[in-house]
This record gives sequence, structure tokens and C-alpha cells, in this order.
Amino acid sequence: MGLHLTPLHPLFAAEVKGLDLRSTPDAATCAEIDRAMDRYAVLVFRDQELDDDQQMAFGEALGPLEEDRAVVDRDKHRLKHARMNDISNLDVDGSLLAADDRRRMFNLGNQLWHSDSSFKATPAKYSMLHGRVVPPNGADTEFADMRAAWDALPAAQQAELMDLVTRHSLVYSRALLGFDAYTEEEKQRFAPVRQRLVRWHPGQRRHSIYLSSHIGEIEGMPRPEAMMLIRNLTEFATQRQFVYAHQWRQWDLVMWDNRTTMHRARPFEDKAYKRDMRRVTLKDAASTLEQAPPPPVLAA
Repeated sequence: MGLHLTPLHPLFAAEVKGLDLRSTPDAATCAEIDRAMDRYAVLVFRDQELDDDQQMAFGEALGPLEEDRAVVDRDKHRLKHARMNDISNLDVDGSLLAADDRRRMFNLGNQLWHSDSSFKATPAKYSMLHGRVVPPNGADTEFADMRAAWDALPAAQQAELMDLVTRHSLVYSRALLGFDAYTEEEKQRFAPVRQRLVRWHPGQRRHSIYLSSHIGEIEGMPRPEAMMLIRNLTEFATQRQFVYAHQWRQWDLVMWDNRTTMHRARPFEDKAYKRDMRRVTLKDAASTLEQAPPPPVLAA
């Protein structure tokens, strides 16, 4: 039986119906999910009352998972699985994080437009975020289609961007918020990595702009000029026509392709309401620089 897909936006994103993820999908269903991701880049699975083991099994069925969680105070982990990311405002005992907790300050960076793990030498492929406890209002997640944004750029600008190489780090994104409270071990772990600015997705056969708030440099370009270019591209790529806003319901599982989308969390009253979200993340095949380069832009 094929997946039942209902588009949620004119450009991308779809709701998947008729699939119970408590049972790990077989190889044929996983292949269908991959094809749907190639088309839509964001998939929404409603009413998935998963536990941690079931969510991990779903991720592992689709490919290898990331091993390392890029967080501060990573020894303070309340979840069963070390490879599961805790995207919540909760302490290890399940209470709300204190207003001045450095983990809360660090996590505010999730409200910046970004691509998961672009700061790792081998970045993320898919992310799968599951809503266990959802606040009564706010806390949406917005997604931007970076393929559509690329397609809307003038051909001359596409040609200028094609061969640029950027450097990504969590230190760069958190610096935008004034956060610099790192240990020496964290500074070394968050050292910048190199990534292409323009990517080619072989399954979709489309270009996309690989943007993220984690970008802090463009090689061969003065930093103020580089950061102005990144800011302008980000503003262009996150215009409303390119964005799908997901309003969370309890037990939603949302999966997105980090190679062709950016996303950001929206604010909510995090000092009053609990938000328990858990993410499983698939890693990509290799660094963007080791993958096949994008084909050149054809002249208009």
C-alpha cells in the first residue's frame, strides 16, 4: 500500500496518513518515505504515540544515526538513549530549567534559522522530532524550502554563489545571541567545519542553498562582506512564500531533510509551560565537500 500524502504548502511539506510508526517500517515502506522526502522535504505524521525505543527504531530503519549530541553540559541527559536529542526546556528531573540555566540560554539559539548539524564535518540528513508534551500556544516550528529559494535567485547570482565554501560552528550561531559561556572542551568540540554554500540533491536533481545561522565565515571573503551576504540570502530564503509553519499537536512526528530546508523554533512561555520534544537525527553520507559538486548553472 502506498503512502497517503496530503500537501500542506504549495511548494513542499505533506502530511502522511495511514502509517503507524509504532511498528518499524519495512524496507519497501522506507523507500517510499525516502521518495516522499525527495518530493516534499518535510513530512508530518500525526497521532504517533511512540516511546523512545520505537522512535529510535524508526530512525535506524531509514539510515545510520548521529552518534554525538552537540549540546552544552552533555552529561546532564535525562533520556534513555544517548543518541536521542532532548529538545525541551526540562532538567534531568523533569522540572523546568531555571531561567538562568546555561542550557536554556544555549537552546535559545534554536529560534535562529538553521540546518541541524551543519556544524559537523558530516552534517545531518533527516531530523525526526516528536512532540510528547506541547505548550498550549506558541512553539511552532517553521521550515523554509531552500530549493525554491535557489530557483528564485537570478542566474547571475546563482553563478556567483556556486563555488563558495563556508565555515559553520555552534560558536558562531550562539554569538549572535551574546552566548559565549563555553568550557575549553566545548570550544574544541565546536570548532568550525567547512561546507559548500550550494548543494546538489541527486534524488531530487535540484540545487539548494545550504544556509544556517551556524555560518560565520566564507572562505576568501572579508568577514563583514561574507556575513552581509549570508544575512541577505537568509532574508531572501525565508520570505513567507518559501515557509511552512507547523503548529504542533501532541504526538506529532515531523521529519525534514536538512540538505534542502532550514528551520527555526518559535518562542513560547518556556518559564511557565513544559515542552517535551525528542529528536532522532540521521547523518548524511559525507561532508558536503566530499559529495558530488553541483552542476553548473545553465545560462539564461
